[in-house]
Amino acid sequence: MRVTALGVALGLSAGITPGPLLALVLSGTLRGGLATGLRVAAVPLLTDLPVVLLSVTALSALPDRAVAAGGVAGGLFLLWLAVSTLGEARTAEMPRAGSAEARTQGRRTLRQAALANLLSPHPWLFWLTTGAPLLVDAWRDGPGGAGGFVAGFYALLVGSKALLAVVVARTRHRMTARAYRLLLAGTAVLLLAASAMLLTEFGRELAA
Repeated sequence: MRVTALGVALGLSAGITPGPLLALVLSGTLRGGLATGLRVAAVPLLTDLPVVLLSVTALSALPDRAVAAGGVAGGLFLLWLAVSTLGEARTAEMPRAGSAEARTQGRRTLRQAALANLLSPHPWLFWLTTGAPLLVDAWRDGPGGAGGFVAGFYALLVGSKALLAVVVARTRHRMTARAYRLLLAGTAVLLLAASAMLLTEFGRELAA
């Protein structure tokens, strides 16, 4: 029970912390509707398995500069996403949910979210420094504890983002074009902030 509660707490913290995936949940819901937002929220369920496996077996053997270089690459990718989203926000029109345009934008956002999550060093570092040790320790007490930790973590990580997508989707159809553009610009600012944090944190390590 203790390790499950810990997984829930860590998952909620990761789910509501501003970052690239949260910003893409917002922009995906605005562009493509609730279905797109929910799919983006579920991206960690698809991308984190290699992160969990490889973070323990590979990243632990790499020098710090290699980890820093990965963080800089992720920051540059997020910077590109922020700039392109900000440019789109200047003239964007609200796509109708279910339209061909909404489906196209939804697929694009989903691909961007998967790539952003794989490039971001934060999931890797979380599993290497916190998640994997807790998971191994829980497994020693039996698979039930380890399963509870993973289930609690991802239920809150994905669930909190999905709840936000529902809230945004419910108000989406009442938005004016101006409000839509302002919210889209807001997601660009979130992406820009995440990019700045990655570039500052890992750029300093790479330059040292």
